[in-house]
Amino acid sequence: MGTLTISIADWLEKHSLPCFYKQCFHMDCPGCGAQRAFIELLRGHIKPSFFMYPALIPIIVMMIYLFLHLKFKYNNGAENLKRLFILNTAIILFNYIYKLIM
Repeated sequence: MGTLTISIADWLEKHSLPCFYKQCFHMDCPGCGAQRAFIELLRGHIKPSFFMYPALIPIIVMMIYLFLHLKFKYNNGAENLKRLFILNTAIILFNYIYKLIM
């Protein structure tokens, strides 16, 4: 990866926010791991990023599709975005339940 993305990843790592939910309730929230996974993704470590937070890459794909749909007005864009949203929600919930059980 380029030095710019590595320096951005280093800056984000030094300035990442603690999880308020985890501090208050002493358990992971459904979004725990997303910041660390994003930093790993910026560093080019796709596999560790996926294992930290499996929904990150599908969320990024959904956001890219959203911006493209807003720009180019795809015929079934809204329906496809609904499907992507449901898929991302299912991944987040499954991962959260898995982390609670393990």
